[in-house]
Amino acid sequence: MTIDEELSALMDQFFRAVSFGPGERPRYERLHDLFTPAGRLINAIGDAPDDTTVAGFVRPRRALVDAGVLASFEEAETGAVTESFGKVAHRFSTYEKRGVRDGAAFAARGRIATQFVRTPGGWRITSMAWDDEA
Repeated sequence: MTIDEELSALMDQFFRAVSFGPGERPRYERLHDLFTPAGRLINAIGDAPDDTTVAGFVRPRRALVDAGVLASFEEAETGAVTESFGKVAHRFSTYEKRGVRDGAAFAARGRIATQFVRTPGGWRITSMAWDDEA
């Protein structure tokens, strides 16, 4: 398997972990296995970036799901360019997302920059930063 194929599979695992349909539950607990222990997720959609750990990313999202505020969410990578050297890689991806929040459907597209390192256990995400298209 090529590096690009390995990283595509890792990104797919990420998107499958955060995606869920009506009446389903997201598999957020799987995210911990995809990131290095100090991995970061940086949401740049608002006025100021929200820079957090995996646990910090999961906590507020799980609360929204548990409260019934977020009833469904689907996100998928729609394209990507990957560069790598040795045990480090960077992937610049496009994504589409949609879901239902507070009873209203939403949809958006955007871009995500993801950095990876190869560990003894395989490739892991060290950080990802994303922003929706305006």
